[in-house]
Amino acid sequence: MKGYRRADPAFSLCGLCCGLCPMHRGGHCPGCGGGEGHQSCAFIRCSRERGAAEFCSQCAQYPCPRFAQAMEYDSFLPHRNMVRDLERFASMGAEAFRAELDEKSSLLETLLAHYNDGRRKQLFTTAVYLLPLPELRQTLAALDAECADVSCVRDRAALAAQRLAAAAQAAGLELKLRKKPKIPSI
Repeated sequence: MKGYRRADPAFSLCGLCCGLCPMHRGGHCPGCGGGEGHQSCAFIRCSRERGAAEFCSQCAQYPCPRFAQAMEYDSFLPHRNMVRDLERFASMGAEAFRAELDEKSSLLETLLAHYNDGRRKQLFTTAVYLLPLPELRQTLAALDAECADVSCVRDRAALAAQRLAAAAQAAGLELKLRKKPKIPSI
Protein backbone atom coordinates (compact mmCIF):
# COMPACT_ATOMS: atom_id res chain seq x y z
CA MET A 1 0.00 0.00 0.00
CA LYS A 2 1.39 3.31 -1.08
CA GLY A 3 3.05 5.30 1.68
CA TYR A 4 2.48 2.70 4.39
CA ARG A 5 5.53 1.95 6.52
CA ARG A 6 6.12 0.01 9.72
CA ALA A 7 9.12 -0.13 12.01
CA ASP A 8 9.32 -3.94 11.70
CA PRO A 9 7.84 -5.36 8.49
CA ALA A 10 8.64 -8.93 9.64
CA PHE A 11 5.65 -8.97 12.05
CA SER A 12 2.42 -7.67 10.58
CA LEU A 13 -0.26 -5.58 12.18
CA CYS A 14 -2.71 -8.52 11.89
CA GLY A 15 -0.35 -10.96 13.62
CA LEU A 16 1.27 -12.80 10.70
CA CYS A 17 5.00 -13.40 10.96
CA CYS A 18 5.96 -12.07 7.54
CA GLY A 19 9.62 -12.79 8.29
CA LEU A 20 8.88 -16.51 7.80
CA CYS A 21 6.86 -16.08 4.61
CA PRO A 22 8.38 -17.62 1.46
CA MET A 23 7.30 -14.57 -0.56
CA HIS A 24 9.07 -12.20 1.84
CA ARG A 25 12.13 -14.43 2.17
CA GLY A 26 12.34 -14.75 -1.60
CA GLY A 27 12.32 -10.98 -2.08
CA HIS A 28 8.87 -10.91 -3.72
CA CYS A 29 7.17 -8.98 -0.88
CA PRO A 30 8.70 -6.46 1.53
CA GLY A 31 6.57 -7.67 4.45
CA CYS A 32 3.90 -5.72 6.28
CA GLY A 33 4.48 -2.05 5.62
CA GLY A 34 7.89 -2.61 4.10
CA GLY A 35 7.39 -0.19 1.24
CA GLU A 36 7.37 -0.72 -2.51
CA GLY A 37 5.88 -3.98 -3.68
CA HIS A 38 3.61 -4.34 -0.66
CA GLN A 39 0.27 -5.83 -1.62
CA SER A 40 -3.08 -4.22 -0.97
CA CYS A 41 -4.27 -5.17 2.50
CA ALA A 42 -7.72 -4.85 4.09
CA PHE A 43 -6.12 -4.78 7.56
CA ILE A 44 -3.97 -1.78 6.70
CA ARG A 45 -6.94 0.06 5.21
CA CYS A 46 -8.99 -0.75 8.30
CA SER A 47 -6.20 0.40 10.61
CA ARG A 48 -5.84 3.68 8.74
CA GLU A 49 -9.60 4.28 8.93
CA ARG A 50 -9.61 3.64 12.70
CA GLY A 51 -6.65 5.71 13.84
CA ALA A 52 -3.66 3.76 12.49
CA ALA A 53 -3.05 1.30 15.34
CA GLU A 54 0.30 -0.45 15.14
CA PHE A 55 -1.41 -3.82 15.68
CA CYS A 56 -4.99 -5.01 15.26
CA SER A 57 -5.03 -6.04 18.92
CA GLN A 58 -4.78 -2.34 19.86
CA CYS A 59 -8.06 -1.54 18.11
CA ALA A 60 -11.19 -1.10 20.25
CA GLN A 61 -13.10 -3.41 17.88
CA TYR A 62 -10.57 -6.28 18.03
CA PRO A 63 -11.24 -9.07 17.28
CA CYS A 64 -13.64 -8.03 14.57
CA PRO A 65 -15.44 -10.21 11.98
CA ARG A 66 -12.78 -9.34 9.37
CA PHE A 67 -10.15 -10.76 11.68
CA ALA A 68 -12.08 -14.00 12.29
CA GLN A 69 -12.59 -14.49 8.54
CA ALA A 70 -8.89 -14.00 7.84
CA MET A 71 -7.97 -16.77 10.26
CA GLU A 72 -10.21 -19.31 8.53
CA TYR A 73 -7.95 -19.93 5.52
CA ASP A 74 -4.21 -19.65 4.93
CA SER A 75 -2.14 -17.97 2.25
CA PHE A 76 1.60 -18.59 2.03
CA LEU A 77 1.59 -18.83 5.83
CA PRO A 78 -0.79 -20.38 8.34
CA HIS A 79 -3.25 -17.78 9.62
CA ARG A 80 -4.46 -19.79 12.62
CA ASN A 81 -1.87 -18.30 15.00
CA MET A 82 -2.64 -14.63 14.38
CA VAL A 83 -4.42 -14.05 17.71
CA ARG A 84 -1.92 -16.15 19.62
CA ASP A 85 1.04 -14.30 18.12
CA LEU A 86 -0.47 -10.88 18.79
CA GLU A 87 -1.04 -11.92 22.41
CA ARG A 88 2.47 -13.33 22.72
CA PHE A 89 3.94 -10.16 21.21
CA ALA A 90 2.05 -8.05 23.78
CA SER A 91 3.06 -10.26 26.72
CA MET A 92 6.70 -10.91 25.69
CA GLY A 93 7.48 -7.48 24.35
CA ALA A 94 8.77 -6.54 20.93
CA GLU A 95 12.42 -7.35 21.57
CA ALA A 96 11.86 -10.88 22.92
CA PHE A 97 9.27 -11.68 20.26
CA ARG A 98 11.59 -10.44 17.53
CA ALA A 99 14.46 -12.54 18.94
CA GLU A 100 12.22 -15.62 18.80
CA LEU A 101 11.17 -14.78 15.24
CA ASP A 102 14.82 -14.34 14.26
CA GLU A 103 15.69 -17.74 15.76
CA LYS A 104 12.81 -19.40 13.92
CA SER A 105 14.02 -17.75 10.72
CA SER A 106 17.51 -19.15 11.34
CA LEU A 107 16.10 -22.64 11.94
CA LEU A 108 14.11 -22.37 8.71
CA GLU A 109 17.31 -21.40 6.88
CA THR A 110 19.02 -24.49 8.31
CA LEU A 111 16.19 -26.74 7.16
CA LEU A 112 16.17 -25.23 3.68
CA ALA A 113 19.95 -25.30 3.31
CA HIS A 114 20.59 -28.81 4.63
CA TYR A 115 17.38 -30.82 4.38
CA ASN A 116 15.43 -29.51 1.39
CA ASP A 117 15.30 -31.77 -1.63
CA GLY A 118 13.49 -29.09 -3.62
CA ARG A 119 10.03 -30.28 -2.56
CA ARG A 120 9.86 -29.43 1.15
CA LYS A 121 9.94 -25.61 1.32
CA GLN A 122 6.26 -25.23 2.20
CA LEU A 123 6.35 -28.07 4.71
CA PHE A 124 9.42 -26.64 6.44
CA THR A 125 7.96 -23.12 6.45
CA THR A 126 4.67 -24.35 7.90
CA ALA A 127 6.42 -26.46 10.54
CA VAL A 128 8.67 -23.62 11.67
CA TYR A 129 5.70 -21.26 11.72
CA LEU A 130 3.41 -23.51 13.74
CA LEU A 131 5.68 -25.46 16.08
CA PRO A 132 6.74 -23.82 19.35
CA LEU A 133 10.41 -22.86 19.44
CA PRO A 134 11.47 -25.44 22.10
CA GLU A 135 10.04 -28.29 19.98
CA LEU A 136 11.76 -26.92 16.88
CA ARG A 137 15.11 -26.72 18.63
CA GLN A 138 14.75 -30.25 19.97
CA THR A 139 13.63 -31.66 16.61
CA LEU A 140 16.46 -30.00 14.69
CA ALA A 141 19.08 -31.07 17.23
CA ALA A 142 17.90 -34.68 16.99
CA LEU A 143 17.75 -34.41 13.21
CA ASP A 144 21.29 -33.02 13.00
CA ALA A 145 22.57 -35.93 15.09
CA GLU A 146 20.58 -38.50 13.14
CA CYS A 147 21.66 -37.15 9.75
CA ALA A 148 25.33 -36.63 10.54
CA ASP A 149 26.30 -39.54 8.26
CA VAL A 150 23.46 -39.22 5.72
CA SER A 151 24.82 -37.69 2.53
CA CYS A 152 21.80 -38.09 0.27
CA VAL A 153 19.69 -34.94 0.44
CA ARG A 154 16.56 -36.91 -0.46
CA ASP A 155 17.07 -39.15 2.59
CA ARG A 156 17.76 -36.14 4.85
CA ALA A 157 14.62 -34.43 3.51
CA ALA A 158 12.50 -37.50 4.19
CA LEU A 159 13.86 -37.79 7.74
CA ALA A 160 13.26 -34.08 8.36
CA ALA A 161 9.68 -34.38 7.11
CA GLN A 162 9.09 -37.40 9.36
CA ARG A 163 10.58 -35.76 12.46
CA LEU A 164 8.67 -32.50 11.93
CA ALA A 165 5.42 -34.40 11.34
CA ALA A 166 5.98 -36.37 14.55
CA ALA A 167 6.67 -33.17 16.52
CA ALA A 168 3.53 -31.60 15.06
CA GLN A 169 1.43 -34.65 15.89
CA ALA A 170 2.74 -34.64 19.47
CA ALA A 171 1.75 -30.97 19.70
CA GLY A 172 -1.68 -31.64 18.19
CA LEU A 173 -0.89 -29.68 15.02
CA GLU A 174 -1.44 -30.38 11.35
CA LEU A 175 1.32 -29.20 9.00
CA LYS A 176 -0.98 -28.37 6.12
CA LEU A 177 -2.14 -25.01 4.90
CA ARG A 178 -5.91 -24.59 4.98
CA LYS A 179 -6.76 -23.43 1.49
CA LYS A 180 -10.03 -21.84 0.53
CA PRO A 181 -12.10 -24.31 -1.50
CA LYS A 182 -12.32 -23.51 -5.17
CA ILE A 183 -15.76 -22.70 -6.46
CA PRO A 184 -16.50 -24.80 -9.53
CA SER A 185 -17.11 -22.76 -12.65
CA ILE A 186 -20.37 -23.17 -14.47
